[in-house]
Amino acid sequence: MKTRLTWSIIFLLPTVYIAMHSMLNLPTPQIVGELFDGRENAVTFAFAQFLLILPIMYLNRRYYVNGFKNLFRGAPNMDTLVGLGSMAAAVFGAFSLFRIGYGLGHGDLLLVDEYAQNLYFESAGMIVTLITVGKYFEARAKGKTTQAVKALMNLAPKTASVIRDGVEVQISVDELAKGDEVAVRPGESFAADGIIFEGETTVDESAITGESLPVNKTVGDKVTSGTINRGGFVKFRAVHVGEESTIQKIIALVEEASASKAPIAKLADKIAGVFVPAVICIAIAAGSFWLMNGATVEFAFSIAISILVISCPCALGLATPVAIMVGTGKGAENGILIKSGEALQTAHEVNTVVVDKTGTLTEGKPFVTDIITFDVDADELVKIAAGLESKSEHPLAKAVTNYAAEKNLTPLEVKNFKAIFGKGLTGDGYLCGSEKFFIERGFNLDEVHEKISALADEGKTTILFAQDRRLLGIIAVADVEKKSSIDAVAEFKNLGLDVVMVTGDNYGAAKKISARCGIENFVAEVLPEGKAAEIEKLQRGGKKVAMIGDGVNDAPALVKADLGVAIGAGTDVAVESADAVLVKNNLLDAVSAIKLSRAVMRNIKQNLFWAFFYNVICIPVAAGIFYPTFGLKLSPMIGAAAMSCSSICVVLNALRLKFFSVERAENTAAEKISAQVHSENISLQNIEEDLQTMKTTLKIEGMMCPKCQKHVHDALAKMDGVTDVEVSLENKNAVVTSDKEISTADFKKVIDDAGYELVA
Repeated sequence: MKTRLTWSIIFLLPTVYIAMHSMLNLPTPQIVGELFDGRENAVTFAFAQFLLILPIMYLNRRYYVNGFKNLFRGAPNMDTLVGLGSMAAAVFGAFSLFRIGYGLGHGDLLLVDEYAQNLYFESAGMIVTLITVGKYFEARAKGKTTQAVKALMNLAPKTASVIRDGVEVQISVDELAKGDEVAVRPGESFAADGIIFEGETTVDESAITGESLPVNKTVGDKVTSGTINRGGFVKFRAVHVGEESTIQKIIALVEEASASKAPIAKLADKIAGVFVPAVICIAIAAGSFWLMNGATVEFAFSIAISILVISCPCALGLATPVAIMVGTGKGAENGILIKSGEALQTAHEVNTVVVDKTGTLTEGKPFVTDIITFDVDADELVKIAAGLESKSEHPLAKAVTNYAAEKNLTPLEVKNFKAIFGKGLTGDGYLCGSEKFFIERGFNLDEVHEKISALADEGKTTILFAQDRRLLGIIAVADVEKKSSIDAVAEFKNLGLDVVMVTGDNYGAAKKISARCGIENFVAEVLPEGKAAEIEKLQRGGKKVAMIGDGVNDAPALVKADLGVAIGAGTDVAVESADAVLVKNNLLDAVSAIKLSRAVMRNIKQNLFWAFFYNVICIPVAAGIFYPTFGLKLSPMIGAAAMSCSSICVVLNALRLKFFSVERAENTAAEKISAQVHSENISLQNIEEDLQTMKTTLKIEGMMCPKCQKHVHDALAKMDGVTDVEVSLENKNAVVTSDKEISTADFKKVIDDAGYELVA
C-alpha cells in the first residue's frame, strides 16, 4: 500500500503541475512553456497528462476491477464510485485529445480551446490517489491478531523432561504421549495436563485461572499445561497432551475467534450503494435531455461525463481514515492504544461490558483487609506477623510485610524459623498458618470458627497467629477492588451500558467484589473457554459486547468479543489478543475509549456530509441547468475547487477531535491523602512523604526464572532513591517506588549491567 501510494504521488505531482501551472500562476521554467503552453502545444499538453496518469491507473487498478464488478452485480460500493468517476475523467480526457487533434488539423481553433480547457486527466489520477491515502492510513492502524497466537505458543514449553527406563530424557513437547512421566523443576512450565505422583510445590496458575495467588500442589493433585512451577521439584503423569491440553485448547479458541470475527460494514459503501445508481441515472437523464433538445452528441456526452466526474467526492476516501487517525492519536495521548479503525468504530455500538475480576476490577495482588486481635493490640500482632512472614516468599507473606512497612512498624526478629509446606510457619514459640494447620496442632478454634467462615465467605484468606498455645489474632488478606473500578462501573451505567463480571475465582469472592463495585450480574468459577462461551451467549442475545481483561485466560474472550480491551499491565497474550490496550491500567480509560469512539463516529458522519456537499451542489451546474440562461457550464477549475473545499472541510472537522477531553472520576493524590488523614490520623510528615513518592513501571525482557527475578530486584533496590521494588516474572516488569525522580537512562544502565533488557 505504501509503495502504491508513493508511486501514485510521484506521477500525480507532474500531472497536476502541467494541468494547473497556467491557471494557478505557478513558477514556469522556459522549457515547460515551450512544450505545453499555447494552442500549438495543445496535443502535447493533453498527451503528456494522458501518459502520466496511465501508471497511476494501473497501480490502483483494483478500484476499477472491483468497482465495475460490483456495479454489474447490482451492488455498487465505494470502489464503484471511485472507479466510475476516475474512468469517466480518463475517457473524457482521451476523447478531448482526439477532438484537439481534429481541431488543429481542420483549423478549428475554438474547438481546440474548448477541449484544452476541459481536460480531466488530473482528476482521474487525483481521485484514486486521494482514496489510496485514506486506505493507507486505515491499513497502518490495523492490528495483527496472529501475534496473540504467537504469544500463546511462546507461553507453552517447547521441550519436556521425560523419565524413560529410569533415565531423564529431554524430548520435544510434540513427542509427549499420554501416560509419560514428566519432571518439572522450579521456574519451568508444565508441558501437559496431568497428575503429580512425586514431590510437592506451589504452582502459578494465573495464566489459566487469572488468579494471582499460587496454589499448593502435592501428590494426587492435578496440574495444567502452561502453568508455572514456583516451588519444589515434582514429577507428574501426563493425562492430556498435544491438542487435548488446556493451553492448546486456548490457542485453538483464539484462532477460531480471530477467523470468525466479521469485518464492520463500511458506511461509505452503504452511501455509495444509493449514490452511484442515482448519479448514473442523473448523467444519462441529463445527456438524453440535451440530445432531445437539439444539442450535439458531443455536448450531451460532455454533460454526462462532467456529472460522473464531479460526483466522485475525493474527500469520501479521507472522511473515515482521517477521523480515525486523529481519534487513535487522541486515545494514545490519554493512554488508550486502539489497534484498528474497526475497533474504534465498533466501540460506539457496544451496549454490554464484560469485565474480568482479578487485575482488572481489582489490584491483582493480595492486601491486608482485616485484623482481629485477642490478647494483643493490632500493632503488636502486625509486628509479630511481619517477623514471621519476612522469612517467607509467599504472596500472602508479602501482603503482611508490606502492610507493616506502610504502618512504619518494625518486624519482630524471629529465630529458629521453619516453614511447613502448604500449611504455615513457626519460630521462637510463635506459630502462623491456616485454620486446618492450627487444628492439626491441637488448637480449639470453635470460638473463632464463625469469624473465619465469615471472612472466607467474603473471599478473604485468613492467617492465624499464636504464641505457644495462646491464640493472638487473625489477619485476613484479599485482593481488593481499585477505586477507579467503582467509578468506571458507574460511568458505564451512565452511558447506558450493562456491566457483567466474569471470573475464574470462587462464588463468594466474586459476589463480594461485584457488590462493592456496583455490578448486579456476575458469573464465577469459569475456565477460559467458559468466558468465551459467556461472550457468545450475550452475542446470541443480540448484545454488542466489549470484554475487558488482563490474563491469558481472558485471551479467547477478548478475541471473541466485538471489542476486546486489555489492561496494559496484563500478560502479553491478553495485550496481543485485544483490540485496545489501557496503558495506565485504569478502568476509567475504557469509559473514555467508548466516549472517544462515539465522538469519532459523529465526526465521521459529519465528514461524509462535507465530502458530498460541495460536489453535490455542483451536479446541477454539470448538468447544464444554468447554461441556457447564463452560459454557465462546468469547468475544471470549478471541479478542482469543489474537490479541494470538500477535502479541506473534512480534514479541519477531523482535527476538532484533538479537543476531546478525558474526564476523570478518580480522586487526586492529595484528595486521597486528605481522606487518609481523617480516617487514619496520619502525621503531616507522612503526608509529605506520600506526596513525594513516585512509582515507575519498567518492562524488562530476559527474565526466565525466580533467580532472574531476584537478580533484577536486588539490582534496582540498590539504586539511590529507591524505597521499594516489586518484580513480576509473569508480567515481565518491575514496579519501582522512589522518593525522587529517576531517569529512564539510569534505569536502563542498571538493567543492562544486570544482564537484562529494558524495553519500556
